[in-house]
Amino acid sequence: MNQPYAVAKKYLSNPSVLYPEQEQLRDIRKKLPLRVLSTADFRHWQTNGYVIVKQAIPAEQVQRTVDFLWEFQEMDAHDPQTWNRAQLRDHEMKELNGSGMVEAYHHQTFWDNRQTPRVVDAFVDIWDREDLWVTIDRANLNTPNQGARRFGGFIHWDADTTLEPLPVNVQGVLALSDTTPEGGGFQCIPELFEHFAEWRRSAPKNRNPWRPDLESLPWQPRFIPMQAGDLLIFNSLLAHGIRPNTSADQVRLAQYIAFTPAQEEVAELRDWRLASWRQRTPPESYAFPGDPREWERTRYPLAQLSELGEKILGLKRW
Repeated sequence: MNQPYAVAKKYLSNPSVLYPEQEQLRDIRKKLPLRVLSTADFRHWQTNGYVIVKQAIPAEQVQRTVDFLWEFQEMDAHDPQTWNRAQLRDHEMKELNGSGMVEAYHHQTFWDNRQTPRVVDAFVDIWDREDLWVTIDRANLNTPNQGARRFGGFIHWDADTTLEPLPVNVQGVLALSDTTPEGGGFQCIPELFEHFAEWRRSAPKNRNPWRPDLESLPWQPRFIPMQAGDLLIFNSLLAHGIRPNTSADQVRLAQYIAFTPAQEEVAELRDWRLASWRQRTPPESYAFPGDPREWERTRYPLAQLSELGEKILGLKRW
């Protein structure tokens, strides 16, 4: 496939890639009927750069995932004395340090959520195509940001916003807890996305491709409330980030889930995905430090996939 941007191996999990045949997602005119989103939802998505799918997974799946995250992080949900553990390995992406990232990628609960039809169909609505692969991504368990886990929050893009043409990609956050402004969670600048083209034309040529200068913007980051089980899908050109957890006793839990067009003809990428699933290993990327204990590989069995799960991994072709 002709790709104007080389896909470095470190981005195989969630490449910031432009597909030459793929128009910007905000410009898509639907050909497939909407499966999950309403017409108003889709309009909101294209205007503001994000959309929330209510109750994307059932409550019992939420609870199973939450239980696993507490277990994996060696914390007790009912004992705040266990919450202030330092992260096991620092992030090269410095803004993530202290944010509560959970270096797990292949637990059965994660794959159950990924292969939930309502989750997959929401991304079919976004991309206007069915042949999608799920990203191999992690989760978040962010207790109050105190002591060794002090964290100030951030706003960034996960795509280089100076490239021409611009990258095309999406990201997603599955809420595993109700969120509040003081409890952390997702924040973004929808107005910057809405007016991105004109802002980009007038922005300094030497600006940071990955971080907007918040002091020069006429808009400020906005907290986006979610309830456990909700899925927030956002355009990679939406400036976004994690809010600090300034509460005394609230915990934010989430799983990162997104889908991109399947690249079944790229053997290296497909082989890597299958090996990552079978061996329970993290993406090979500066953004994903992995678990130094290697618990997924040594303590947990291979995740079982449905027929849909096999397709979104790449084990079976669409």
